[in-house]
Amino acid sequence: MRYGHAEALLPMVESAMNRAGLRPDDLDIVAVCTGPGGFTGLRAGIAAAHGIALATGARLVGVPAFAAVAAARGSESEERPGALLVALDTRRRDIYVQLFDSARRPLGTAEAISAESLPGWVAAAIGAAPLVVAGDAAAAAAAALAERPLLTAEPDSPTDARGVASAGLRSRSPARPLYLRAPDVTLPRLRQMPG
Repeated sequence: MRYGHAEALLPMVESAMNRAGLRPDDLDIVAVCTGPGGFTGLRAGIAAAHGIALATGARLVGVPAFAAVAAARGSESEERPGALLVALDTRRRDIYVQLFDSARRPLGTAEAISAESLPGWVAAAIGAAPLVVAGDAAAAAAAALAERPLLTAEPDSPTDARGVASAGLRSRSPARPLYLRAPDVTLPRLRQMPG
């Protein structure tokens, strides 16, 4: 959703719980995607997760979107050995990226980089090793890496509940927003009064 997160989220949670036949006290862990993403959506999701965990006594864990995509792709590591590049849409000119090894462990931190810089960034990290690309910006990343051999692009959602749940079972991370760039909005400068 681009808008209306706060209004729609808790009714969606209630509906999912009802369909699964779960009561609030059945929850042991609440896993929430921590981003990167839009400011309002991240804040609404994390605040709701905090409230649910507080109300139920469940443990709260944060899951970066990159880890969620990597966890969703975990079963493919045996079929397609090599590194995994998770590429996420920034709704800007750059791409959010993070590399994972064949066991889906991070090979460094997440970054926001331009498509033009991506081939050099990947080569510096993994050389010519086989690579799988996943995430909602997989097509853009694959296009930027068109010269690279053995590249497979598989687009998917970074907030897929199965990936967040799978990564959440192993997470010990706090539920804090992950931002990879400064906010687009800044406070106006204060003008000095003449003296």
